[in-house]
Amino acid sequence: MIAFLRGELSEKAVDYCIIDASGVGYRVEISGHTSDMLPPGGDEVKLLIYHHITENDQRLFGFSAQKEKNLFERLITVKGIGPKLGLTILSGMNASDLIEAIVTQNTTSLSSISGIGKKTAERMVLELKDKLFDDSGPAVFPSGGRSATRSEEAVSALEALGFSRRDSAQVVGQITSKESGMSVSDLVKQALLQLKR
Repeated sequence: MIAFLRGELSEKAVDYCIIDASGVGYRVEISGHTSDMLPPGGDEVKLLIYHHITENDQRLFGFSAQKEKNLFERLITVKGIGPKLGLTILSGMNASDLIEAIVTQNTTSLSSISGIGKKTAERMVLELKDKLFDDSGPAVFPSGGRSATRSEEAVSALEALGFSRRDSAQVVGQITSKESGMSVSDLVKQALLQLKR
């Protein structure tokens, strides 16, 4: 399995690039976000790789950031979402907005992505809203290397979505003082509703 590629960016398009690694050109499919992060060409680049192998094909999917790769790996666990559609989803919405839409169960926003219908959006929410916060797969939110409380995980998730630590901690504290048994997903959803006011 290929974990990453480092080499000269030989060619770049909207949905793929070719990386020359020691004289071998690797065609790597990329999201619009990763494409935007890459230089025009000729420079050395490093992409994290998801190596997809089927009976008839091998494809490389590249990501400029670990968070995007991990989110991609979570997306393709949803029934009906393969690697190509997963990449389309990441091209249609940035990672933070996508996570927020899943957590807040905003199927309308998810349905606005090309190739995602109402049923697929509902399936994404159903299958991913809690998985984004558990340790059963690639981490979408940084855990800091230690076991964290639900409140700490919720604050970290909100920070990853672009909110300040202070505001996030304050809102999560208010929510947990009223109701202590909430899951991380529910805490983040409630906090987002208050922070977006």
